[in-house]
Amino acid sequence: MSHKLPLSRVSKLIGISRRALQEMVRGGSLNTFDGMIELEEMLRAFPDAKWENDAEFRRVTEIKEKAFGKRVFERALPDKEVLAARLAELGNEYAASQAMLMHYSQVFSWLDGKIDELAEDQSTETIHALHTLRAFLLRNISELPSDAAKAQAAMAQERISKIMSAHVTIRPSGHEFFVEGSDTLLEAALRAGVSLDYGCSNGNCGECRARLVSGKVMKVRAHDYVLHQDEKDAGTILLCSCAAVDDVVIEASVAGAHDIQEQHLEAKVKSVEVFNPDIAALHLLTPRSQRLRFLAGQSMQLSVNGLSGYYAIASCPCEDRHIEIQILRSSGDAFSELLFGSLKANDRIEMHGPYGEFVLDDASTRPVIFVAFGVGFAPIKSLIQHSMSLDLAEAMDLHWLADQAGHYQTNLCRSWADALDNFRYFPHPHGNDVEKSVSGIVAAYPDLNSYDVYAAGTKEQLRIAKRIFLKQGLPVQQWRAGEIDQ
Repeated sequence: MSHKLPLSRVSKLIGISRRALQEMVRGGSLNTFDGMIELEEMLRAFPDAKWENDAEFRRVTEIKEKAFGKRVFERALPDKEVLAARLAELGNEYAASQAMLMHYSQVFSWLDGKIDELAEDQSTETIHALHTLRAFLLRNISELPSDAAKAQAAMAQERISKIMSAHVTIRPSGHEFFVEGSDTLLEAALRAGVSLDYGCSNGNCGECRARLVSGKVMKVRAHDYVLHQDEKDAGTILLCSCAAVDDVVIEASVAGAHDIQEQHLEAKVKSVEVFNPDIAALHLLTPRSQRLRFLAGQSMQLSVNGLSGYYAIASCPCEDRHIEIQILRSSGDAFSELLFGSLKANDRIEMHGPYGEFVLDDASTRPVIFVAFGVGFAPIKSLIQHSMSLDLAEAMDLHWLADQAGHYQTNLCRSWADALDNFRYFPHPHGNDVEKSVSGIVAAYPDLNSYDVYAAGTKEQLRIAKRIFLKQGLPVQQWRAGEIDQ
């Protein structure tokens, strides 16, 4: 039986993106079988892969992780019970392989005896043919194939990878992610930007129920929610309480904008980051027991000391409890004056939301054009980071049209462009002629029919931009806009 690996696992082993592998599959240079890649096919397609050295891939991964604002990639050991279970699984696989080798040895011994038995009282020609067959079998068994060393090295690295992490596939959405370290299935999904349904995240509500289709999981967190016996018999598990022992397939629903209920929670100010006199970022930390559920591109209402305002979320859902809000300084906005004035670390802020439907279409793999007008960069940043986390888009272009605050995070955008071969950044200077600026952007894309466009700005800026994009051939269903009041 051939050894098969999921596409995401091959991506980690080879050191190229899953998107690049998918392009090879579409182009016919890489063959898959039921979405899996056979070891022999991987070795054929990547004959020059260096299995003993993935330092360059780790370097690029670290750049990406830092650019996303997520935790830096690290090979954290799994929970000790999970590690023991994974090692036990590896031992079972080794024992099964040894048993199969013993079986093959017995079969060959049987064939050897059968050849001698058949050779009795046969003609010289038949005896010669039987001995030729024996020599052929001995030669092919004793001679290792030319790529045996590479296959051994690749399988060794894959086994180490499977001890360190488990691959998870979600049905029916097709989302994939890895469980690293001591994360539960829910924690790993959220870190990867997959918006699975959940409520309390600590085993009380049962909202994160899912069905285990294949693979093994282990309960690593206690939970008060009681699963009935018929649910257990059907393979129902709580994602917030279980870790993956090996690669698993899970049946669970992924939330859309309409599926996430409005929440009310109190967050703590982590820091206030002033980019320049016109714009600052408010970094908030939600309680451990009450994370904020939201999708990239959505907005929140913030309230403190009787002052409130509606602002787009600039952070990615994959950033755990961290929430970033970017706020433009305005004399008519009392909340923004508070931000630039007396707001400080550890102050408490009430959060209501999320709101809005300016979210990613994660069913689309078309290249994406992001258009950010001024502080409209905030929701665009959230969408870009989410798309990077999910490895969704074939290619991404960011056009940032500056306002008085300028390109206040241009270094971040340039770091994305440096780390990713499918991301391009185009800063545009501050100007009042929106029509001229957008027309210049559109002129660079002769075939808009093949793109998705996400734009964030004021109502008037979006009206003009939409008219120009649609006039030049963008299908209306591929236009998505997020209105910013600031």
